[in-house]
Amino acid sequence: MVAGLVPYVPGEQPKLVKLTKLNTNENPYPPSPQVVAAIQTAAEQGLQLYPDPESVALRTEIARQYGLQMDQVFIGNSSDEVLAHAFFALFQQGAPLVMPDVTYSFYQVYCGLYGIPMHIVPLAEGLRVDVEMLTAPELAGVVIANPNAPTGIGLPLAQIERLLQIHPQHAVLVDEAYVDFGGESAVGLIARYPNLLVTQTLSKSRSLAGLRVGLACGQRPLIEALERVKNSFNSYPLGRLAQAGALAAFEDQAYFAQTCAAVVHSREGLVLQLEDMGFEVLPSQANFVFARQPQFDAAELAAQLRARAVLVRHFKQARIAQYLRISVGTPAQCDTLLEALAAILG
Repeated sequence: MVAGLVPYVPGEQPKLVKLTKLNTNENPYPPSPQVVAAIQTAAEQGLQLYPDPESVALRTEIARQYGLQMDQVFIGNSSDEVLAHAFFALFQQGAPLVMPDVTYSFYQVYCGLYGIPMHIVPLAEGLRVDVEMLTAPELAGVVIANPNAPTGIGLPLAQIERLLQIHPQHAVLVDEAYVDFGGESAVGLIARYPNLLVTQTLSKSRSLAGLRVGLACGQRPLIEALERVKNSFNSYPLGRLAQAGALAAFEDQAYFAQTCAAVVHSREGLVLQLEDMGFEVLPSQANFVFARQPQFDAAELAAQLRARAVLVRHFKQARIAQYLRISVGTPAQCDTLLEALAAILG
């Protein structure tokens, strides 16, 4: 079985210096100074002891901000781990898991790992998710990213609610890795929909990709299922430094809002400038844009950018092979990208 697995391939993390790195959707800004201070304090106190296996302080703060109870919040070592636990706990029923054909490619990896059959639904015109199509005669549940990756297009909350209403007896997992850059979170629907599980990450909007912290929110039975999987695998998933840094990141709401707004502002300017260069850019509610230049092959364009020390992400999947996913950088990084593109496009 293991020999047949097709692992997820992450974006390149090169060792070269002086790169403009816009290929893995990291936040271009550092974490809050409060995060750095909290990690430093935690490093000086208690590293010889195991961390809190339940991340109580962090879960309590997230629950307070999201209007939930602490036992409706689950914490994991990255949202990828949280997603893996959710797939294992919720979707191993023999029936297919429904998902769009263009979405976060790790979903198909988890299905292969856990032997979960898949029902793949093509995106509608404009590479948009049509929730009415996300169904099958038999299914184990539905998973979507909102905003979607790699397109960046978000669904309004009414459409998420419609999806929940279509599948009242099945778990619906909404992956909100990019929601803080303009999307609408479904967390507020949890009280009314026991079948809803929302996952988020601190890697993007809270500048903590290097710390690896993810979370899930849902009604108690779903969270308890995740806890059973976690505690059968690794009862101490989050170290003391990660818990301290993540808690400080949630406490510093002003810095969080400031950096998200800066990314959104840069994204809006980048879209306009790319369009002036002849790019077709999909509407994005994420910290990246998905764009194509009809006169240039996307793979060749990515290669030429790399030769100029600018990294963007190219996917070989047929429907999106002529698009580039470009992370939104600082204003200076965006300028470097645009200067390189101008030289390439002539």
